[in-house]
Amino acid sequence: RTSTLLRTHTCGELRLEHVGQRVTLCGWVDSYRDHSGILFVDLRDRYGRTQLVFDPQSGEETQKLARTLRAEYVIGVTGTVVKRPEGTENPALPTGEIELRVESLKIFNKSTPPPFYPTAKETPAEDLRLRYRYIDLRRPAMQRTLLLRHRMIKIMRDYFDELGFIEVETPMLGRSTPEGARDYLVPSRIQHGCFYALPQSPQLYKQILMVAGYDRYVQVARCFRDEDLRADRQPEFTQLDLEMSFVEAKDVMGVIDGLMARLAKELLGMELSLPLLQMTYDEAMERFGHDAPDLRFGMELVDLTDLAKDCQFRAFREVALQGGRVRAINAPGAAARYSRKNLDDLTKFVVENFGVKGLSWFKVEADGILNSPIAKNFTPDELGRIRQRLSAKAGDLLLVVADTFEITCKALAALRKRFGAELQLYDPGAFHFSWIVEFPMFEYDAQEGRWTAMHHPFTSPRPQDLPYLSTDPGRCRAQAYDLVINGYEAGGGTIRIHDQQLQQQVFQILGIDAEQAKERFGFLLEALQSGAPPHGGIALGVDRLVMLFAGLDNIRDCIAFPKTQRATDLMTGAPSPVEPKQLEELGITLRSAKNR
Repeated sequence: RTSTLLRTHTCGELRLEHVGQRVTLCGWVDSYRDHSGILFVDLRDRYGRTQLVFDPQSGEETQKLARTLRAEYVIGVTGTVVKRPEGTENPALPTGEIELRVESLKIFNKSTPPPFYPTAKETPAEDLRLRYRYIDLRRPAMQRTLLLRHRMIKIMRDYFDELGFIEVETPMLGRSTPEGARDYLVPSRIQHGCFYALPQSPQLYKQILMVAGYDRYVQVARCFRDEDLRADRQPEFTQLDLEMSFVEAKDVMGVIDGLMARLAKELLGMELSLPLLQMTYDEAMERFGHDAPDLRFGMELVDLTDLAKDCQFRAFREVALQGGRVRAINAPGAAARYSRKNLDDLTKFVVENFGVKGLSWFKVEADGILNSPIAKNFTPDELGRIRQRLSAKAGDLLLVVADTFEITCKALAALRKRFGAELQLYDPGAFHFSWIVEFPMFEYDAQEGRWTAMHHPFTSPRPQDLPYLSTDPGRCRAQAYDLVINGYEAGGGTIRIHDQQLQQQVFQILGIDAEQAKERFGFLLEALQSGAPPHGGIALGVDRLVMLFAGLDNIRDCIAFPKTQRATDLMTGAPSPVEPKQLEELGITLRSAKNR
């Protein structure tokens, strides 16, 4: 129960046991009705709604003032709690059996007509919601989500406190280390020409904490990345960040298994079976074409390359013989649902987005025959083997992509995701938690002609793969692990390199020579020579976890004051120009757009 100087109860608190009590409520006018001289007002706060009654017993002055009320006025009322007349109860409201007979009314603040009403049934356009976020945050859906976020973070903090972790704040103003996404830079007024960088993560600081002997660190950390945005990304975001000393990957994953079990139980009412499922990166890419597969449904990718090498269809055969892959998915029961136009749209989708040369398809007829514009290019035996390989039944729709392994993964994974939703192959309210492990240590950037780190430069390779560092870096697997929930990467972590020489070797593979390494990471390399323990950790995306647990598909709905996909704040107008004097103090001169 909340009690302040201005109110005795909240608008969601009163029940039948309060009948006869004199109480004071404060809140926003949600709705207003005048029934034959008796005024009914629904008063709202973040706890709920209570019906107010202004009748002749309220007094002429109070009734007169009540008739001036409009939506979103902020008011305070004092009166007596009474039972609603029989037949007028509202079972949809927790307070629906009572009402407040008002004796006095005070208007704290009037409101101009809002651009939308917080309890309207239809959700306003997002641009309007972001422009008037202070109105949008009054919507019950937004309040439920932010309450869920609060509860989630509290559960996290309590859980890690029980396990002996300590929360340590790391700096917001740090050094720019140009790896990964772009840094947000902050110019120094004292040292012209020098810049701080806002942290993309507390990675280096938490490794330093392990060297310093704080063997169990955790932090709810704000992070910043200047990258292209989409529905589930923001330029500033929140991580649940942790690090542990004297551990292996299974120890870190075990701690997170326990956290997920607690969150699922307390927030979703689910009992998770532990340990969570683990799958290697290679298996995930072969079976699902993605390193964060949605395991709520099957529809796995099926390899047809061996069949394609000997088939009559030239487009498949040549790709297979040249080292490419021919892979397919079976959309169960989808043949009748997808017309030729629908299939042309699917082809356009994968060609334009993933560089696929084309999309082949077969519909399985009632007699088991594969119907397709390209069916004439196959013998009956070849078509039969394709149908058998895909376990196809009458009414199924088979989609085939022939290209490089990478392109077949991207195209078929996207189609799988699309069909999973369109064919309702899973319960939207279901949850599946899993781990993807043994990621490649490096990726080769053909444009730059060098190796890059798949996770980050401080990731430790598997001990059995150490020889590959000097002979074949592409074969080296990392001690890395990603938490996946319903097809989203919810967190990622690694065991770190704690040996200075091994760290130097990895830097060399990444094209960071000794001088660059000293310039960028000299403090870390020095720390690794000062008694660094074996250590590892993980970062979980709090915003994304809230999005998943709340059943939403837009991360902006999980953040009180988010940015748009153009990284702008529509409410405050940020980013914005600054005064010339401020730039002068920082030693910064702006070039005009036409001179860039």
